[in-house]
Amino acid sequence: MAKTNFTGFELHKRVSNPILNSLSLSSLSTCQSKRQSKGPRPTNTHTNMSSPSKRREMDLMKLMMSDYKVEMINDGMQEFYVQFHGPNDSPYHGGVWKVRVELPDAYPYKSPSIGFVNKIYHPNVDEMSGSVCLDVINQTWSPMFDLVNVFEVFLPQLLLYPNPSDPLNGEAAALMMRDRPSYEQRVKEYCEKYAKPEDIGEATEEKSSDEEMSEDEYDSSDEQVVGKADP
Repeated sequence: MAKTNFTGFELHKRVSNPILNSLSLSSLSTCQSKRQSKGPRPTNTHTNMSSPSKRREMDLMKLMMSDYKVEMINDGMQEFYVQFHGPNDSPYHGGVWKVRVELPDAYPYKSPSIGFVNKIYHPNVDEMSGSVCLDVINQTWSPMFDLVNVFEVFLPQLLLYPNPSDPLNGEAAALMMRDRPSYEQRVKEYCEKYAKPEDIGEATEEKSSDEEMSEDEYDSSDEQVVGKADP
C-alpha cells in the first residue's frame, strides 16, 4: 500500500493575481475499499493529450477559479498549499485544513502527492505525517482526473466514508469500529483544537521549524564526527 505525503478568490482578486496572470489559458474509495459515489468530472480529451507542463498550469488555474485558496510554496507551479474545508453532514464540518500538494513532473500521468499539514483525526490519515491512504490517488489515478476532482470529490468522500479496515491511524480506526459516537466526538475535538482558520498559518510555521531543527541537528552531528580526534 502506497502512502501519499494534502477557499476562495473574488473576481477582482483573480484578475490581479500574479499567479493567475502567469498561467496560460491554452496551455473513492480508500486503499482497498470500493465505494459508489458521485464520480469526478472528466477533463477534456484534448487536455489529456497536452504536455504535462501545460496541463499542470491549466489544472492549477481551474483550482483557483473554483474558489479554492491556493498558496504557492516557491516560484514554480509544482508545490503549493490548498485550504480545504470539511464536508457538510460529517463530524469534520467546520474544520479547515491546509493541504500540501506536490505535482510530479509526469503529472497528470502520475498522481499528485497529497498531505494534511495541520492535524486531522481519521482512520486513513497518518496523524503525525498527514499522509493520506486513498486508492484513487495511490493506485488507480488516471489522467482523466484533475485537482478540482481531488478537492471536490476524492477528499470529501474520504472524510465522509472512512475505511477503518485499512487504516493509517490504528487508534482512530479501532475507536470508530468500537464506539462511533466517541469517534465522532474525538474528530470534533481535533477540529476545534487543530483545524480552525487561525490554525492554518501556525501549522505551516510549526512544520518549517521542525524541518529546520532536524537540519540543525544533522549539521551538529556532522561537526561532532569531523571534530573527533583519532585515538
